[in-house]
Amino acid sequence: MDAFIPLLTIFMLAVFVGFEIITKVPPLLHTPLMSGSNAISGITIIGAMIAAATPSTLTTVLGFAAIVLAATNVVGGFLVTHRMLAMFQKKD
Repeated sequence: MDAFIPLLTIFMLAVFVGFEIITKVPPLLHTPLMSGSNAISGITIIGAMIAAATPSTLTTVLGFAAIVLAATNVVGGFLVTHRMLAMFQKKD
């Protein structure tokens, strides 16, 4: 319980800084920024695989759910990027 307040403070600062950064990005850059940041979910997949490998049933289930959600996020990010890049190609 002693670590709760510092962790909550860091979380709230991260939320505030993230909100301030995202609101300053022009709308034209939202798609490439978000599709690039979705690729970072690959790191989440690694952590979820470690969590899923534990002997606890609850942790295994939560780890598997995290793997599924993060993989969906990665694939979606790359699909959005592919679609966005296709808009800039010359048509025959």
